[in-house]
Amino acid sequence: MRRLVIFFTLSLLVLPAIAQDHPSAEVFGGYQYLRLDPISTNGWNAAVTGNVNRWFGVTGDFSGVYKSGASLHTYMFGPQFSVRTEHVTPFAHALFGGATVEGSTAFSMALGGGLDVNVGKHLAIRLVQADWLYFRSGGEAAGKNGRVSSGLVLRF
Repeated sequence: MRRLVIFFTLSLLVLPAIAQDHPSAEVFGGYQYLRLDPISTNGWNAAVTGNVNRWFGVTGDFSGVYKSGASLHTYMFGPQFSVRTEHVTPFAHALFGGATVEGSTAFSMALGGGLDVNVGKHLAIRLVQADWLYFRSGGEAAGKNGRVSSGLVLRF
């Protein structure tokens, strides 16, 4: 019984140290290439992720692209799953939210993931983030869309 009490006590003391081996928040900002069949355009992508534990976080993703005087902005939220190693952090996410195109709104969804290359404890380079995008508005759906993003990740 004494060994069991010692084991549980030591386990409780080690838990805070385990919990600190991942950032509590990550902020991403960078370039985005978007392919809206048949149009290609460029813009920006930003995201904030609150990490619940080492492998699970909740992400808010925001983006904007511009072409020929028109613009498309997305705002999506959802779970992100990460595999943290010393040098790289691959991740996958499922994001759901909305999009605005010149005042019109639509449902938007992004399924994808990416790879962060760790530069230091508080900085990473998002080498690639690739997402399949889906839009639905007024009974019309567009699902042959993809985006690729790259930039910097600040970790706190």
